[in-house]
Formats: sequence, C-alpha cells, structure tokens
Amino acid sequence: MGLTARPSSPALAAVGRSLAANRDRLVALWADWLLSRMSQVPLIDRPTIERQLALLIDIVIEMAGPLRRQVAELWFNACDAYGRTAAARGLAAGEVVEEIQHLRELLIRNLSEVIAALPTRQSLAALLRLNRLLDRGMAHAVVGYTDVLVETLLDKRGVVFSVSEPVETVVNERLHQLEEELSSLRDRRP
Repeated sequence: MGLTARPSSPALAAVGRSLAANRDRLVALWADWLLSRMSQVPLIDRPTIERQLALLIDIVIEMAGPLRRQVAELWFNACDAYGRTAAARGLAAGEVVEEIQHLRELLIRNLSEVIAALPTRQSLAALLRLNRLLDRGMAHAVVGYTDVLVETLLDKRGVVFSVSEPVETVVNERLHQLEEELSSLRDRRP
C-alpha cells in the first residue's frame, strides 16, 4: 500500500531542491557552529552529532516534498530525540532553542536567493511554512529535553542516561531507528 502524496507547490519544490543541493554544507556549518560552543570535551563525538544534524536537514528536505504530512511525525520524533541528546550533552534548555534557532538562520541565509526569486505570495508562504516547521520542531526538542530532566529527577536519581550503556550507543541506536523510518518513507514515495 502506497502513501498518499500531495503535489508540492512550485515554491516548496524549489526550497527542497535548494536544501538538497546544499545539504552537506549546511550540516558542516551547523556542526562547526555547534561544536565551537562546547566548552568541555563533548560526550558525543562529532560524527554522531553530524549524523543527527544531517537527519534533521534530510527531514526538512522531505517536508518540502509530496510526503510532507507523512514525514511530519518523524520530524517531531527526530526533534524530540535531538532534545534528549542535548540533555545528554549537558546543555541548558535555552541552548537547545538556540541551536535550532541557528538552523533557522542557516536555512534563511541559504534559501534567501531562492525565496526572493519566487512571486511574493509564494515566497511568503514558503518562508512561513519553514518558520512554522522550525518552531514546532523547537517545541518538540524542548519537550524531549524536559522529559529527560523529569525522568532524571523522578527515576534515575541524577543520571541522564543509563550507565550500563554509553551515551553514544544510545544516541546512535535512536538515530538508526529514525533513519530507517525516513528511508522507509522515501522508498514508499510514489
């Protein structure tokens, strides 16, 4: 059984193409900025952080395509996982928001020429959709972050992740699940 796909507007299609073309550069810029802010030795290695950032950008690319409604739940789950990882990295809630806000800035800078070239109504609609997507993702990241803190306080007595497994392993397992889900959605695309 296939997924119900809705045709993308020309504006969203243009945004998706531009993001796909610049994906690796966006991941590198975001990772460089994020890792430059870490004052202590990171609990999670750069390749894992880049993998998580790439997943988020891949989902944003798909959100501009015909399966945007099907990918929405995956976006929320990936942002929740991002917030949980941020807690493991020792960030404050405001820093999680700041990191997603930096993605917004990178996307706007990267897409400015594409969006400016669109007719006014389409460019405004694309920009509003992108901002709404990032706002909702930010909210889910904060919820994931907060959930870890509550679990820590109520259940684990101050340990953010189980000491039986390294943080890197837990994060990579969740990333693998999310990547598999994205791949499955892409494979079922009409």
